Amino acid sequence: METAEKNWYVLHTYSGYENKVKNNLDSRSISMGMQDFIFRVVVPEEEERETKNGKEKIVKKNEFPGYVLVEMVMTDDSWYVVRNTPGVTGFIGSHGSGSKPTPLLPDEVDTVLRRLGMTSEHVDIDVEVGEFVTITDGAFNGLTGKITEIDDKNMKVKVDIDMFGRETSTELDLSQIAKID
Repeated sequence: METAEKNWYVLHTYSGYENKVKNNLDSRSISMGMQDFIFRVVVPEEEERETKNGKEKIVKKNEFPGYVLVEMVMTDDSWYVVRNTPGVTGFIGSHGSGSKPTPLLPDEVDTVLRRLGMTSEHVDIDVEVGEFVTITDGAFNGLTGKITEIDDKNMKVKVDIDMFGRETSTELDLSQIAKID
């Protein structure tokens, strides 16, 4: 029952080990040559302001303690690598006795990733810092700008655009830009 398409799955981890699992899985995917099968690993966190002893600081709070999202193509090998990653206790939606897990529904993934400011689409666009792009979607649709930063993991770019004679930086999804030839 191998599927050739990418889907999102939920991993159950030891509580408090979510970021360790993410780091382990990222490095295992590279060291075991699974980059074409294991794509993004996401710990659903949000930033909150916390005041302690009169000082305000921003802390990251895990939205789903004990769970990590992984975007992958489910094969016997990728399944083996993920479920045997230190800190992973199993997949959600697996019925045990060697059965492969059920992926999340696209609506579920979109909802969670949108709350985290991410997109579920994996856009394959080859751009580099310093290149000029056209914005194809959103409030700045039609404007051109220069890429100043690329966040491959979250599929975001920072683009400097000219607004009213001033250079303004905006963060966009990779799906919102097109390379200028």
